[in-house]
Amino acid sequence: MNADQGPVRVTLQIATAFQRLPDEDDFACWANRALASSGIPMTARSCVTIRIVDEQESQALNSSFRNVPKPTNVLAFPAGPVNPAIVDDDEELGDLVICAAVVAEEACDQQKDIAAHFAHMTVHGCLHLAGYDHIDNTQAAAMEALEEQIMASLGFPNPYGQNNER
Repeated sequence: MNADQGPVRVTLQIATAFQRLPDEDDFACWANRALASSGIPMTARSCVTIRIVDEQESQALNSSFRNVPKPTNVLAFPAGPVNPAIVDDDEELGDLVICAAVVAEEACDQQKDIAAHFAHMTVHGCLHLAGYDHIDNTQAAAMEALEEQIMASLGFPNPYGQNNER
C-alpha cells in the first residue's frame, strides 16, 4: 500500500493480525508532518516505509539490532546518506517498525487514545529517521519539545502528559 499525503511517500506494510490500526492515510499524514517539522531536506522522491508488526517480529528485530530481547513500541532504521547521482531511484529516508500490540498495551496502561499513541510512535520514529535522539537530557528535551509541537499541530494532546511524564 502507498499513500500520498504530502511530499514524502509513505509505504505501509501490515504484518500483524491486530485489528484496531489507524488507516494508511493517517500514518502518511503523521509521518509527513513529523518529517516536514524536522528540518531535514526532502525531495519529491523522498519515501519512508512503516511496517506494523506483531510482538515476535518486534522482539526479533529489537534483539538483533539493540540487544534487547523483548518487543518494543517503535524501531527506526535510518537509510543513511542519499546518493544524489542516483536520480531514478526513490530517496529512502528509512524504515519504521511499529509493534501494534505494544502500542495498544501502552495506550491502555497510560490511558491514552490508541490512535494518538500510534501517531506519537510514528512522529517519534520519524524524528529518529531525521537524526533526532534522546541519549542525553539536552537531546531528549529538544526532541520531546518538537514531538509535543507536532502532536499539537495534529490535534493530539501532549504525549508526555501535562507534567512531561515519561
